[in-house]
Amino acid sequence: MAAPVEFSNPGDLPPQWVLFQLVTGHYVSRAIYVAARLGIADRLKDGPLHYTELARGCGADAPSLYRLMLLLTSAGVFDEKEAGRFGLSPVGEYLQTGLPGSRRAQALLLAGPAQQRAWSGLLDVVRTGQTPSGSSAFQFFTKFPEEGAIFNEGMAAGSAETASAVVAAYDFTPFGTVVDVGGGYGVLLTAILAAKPALRGILFDLPHAAEGAEQQIHAAGVRGRCEFVPGDFFEQVPAGADAYILKSVIHDWDDARSVAILRNIHRAMAPQGKLLLVEMMLPAHVGQTAMSQIIAGSDVNMMVNVGGRERTAAEFGALLDAAGFRLSRIIPTQGLWSVVEGAPST
Repeated sequence: MAAPVEFSNPGDLPPQWVLFQLVTGHYVSRAIYVAARLGIADRLKDGPLHYTELARGCGADAPSLYRLMLLLTSAGVFDEKEAGRFGLSPVGEYLQTGLPGSRRAQALLLAGPAQQRAWSGLLDVVRTGQTPSGSSAFQFFTKFPEEGAIFNEGMAAGSAETASAVVAAYDFTPFGTVVDVGGGYGVLLTAILAAKPALRGILFDLPHAAEGAEQQIHAAGVRGRCEFVPGDFFEQVPAGADAYILKSVIHDWDDARSVAILRNIHRAMAPQGKLLLVEMMLPAHVGQTAMSQIIAGSDVNMMVNVGGRERTAAEFGALLDAAGFRLSRIIPTQGLWSVVEGAPST
């Protein structure tokens, strides 16, 4: 019997198998979700374990878990050190809980059942152009607190990494008070306040974020300079601040709803205030690169989930102009995000 052909490098795959690998990409993402739910990476942090021991620890069927581990080993998430014994790869390290840069919360969010349901509607969205509303999505999180907690944890995990990049790239020294609009638990705002001891902050979000926000404010040691204010940015935002920052908020909404949010900020802002949007920047030309795929993928994810979108620099300029702002500059960070700075034009 002839041995199967082994393609050791992804570039060696014939085009039809490249396509097959893309088509079956959901196999791996769902397997990562299961590994995250079972806490596999946390159990392997002290060294390799046999799959039977892993199964006992996480309450799984041993033969089924072994097959899952083989799939994830083939994808580079785990390493089979010897027959049946698995350890963490450099990629799998980031499925651990609490590790700086961890993607566990995002695995639970982005590869979980809610996302599966949303993406199942992609064909209808593309055919009709009819998308879900952001309001209905966030009402869902209010109705189902467990799903809301997964969403907030996933957003907070991404914010920690983004916060460091934003603080390093943008100078907040000129400001006295910063309002983080739709800031969730406040990971970004507390990082800004920690870096600028003279600055005061207001964390503004829906009431369901209050408990997590208070915990984050206390843990960051900025309670005396930061307060959580509940509210809805479609109605109004706290008035009179020097800067209003929104991270990954505007991409949740279509142009009309985004302009409504920005106009409320325009009304509330001090005359010399600044608008700061922390968003991924969709390139004017999307190439065949990993980063382009991440951003274009996020764009479609926004479309199927909430009717939002990622935007190009030109689209951000038009959006700000419609809300009474002028685009001052776009500051790239060391990560995927940029700071889109605007100032009142009227």
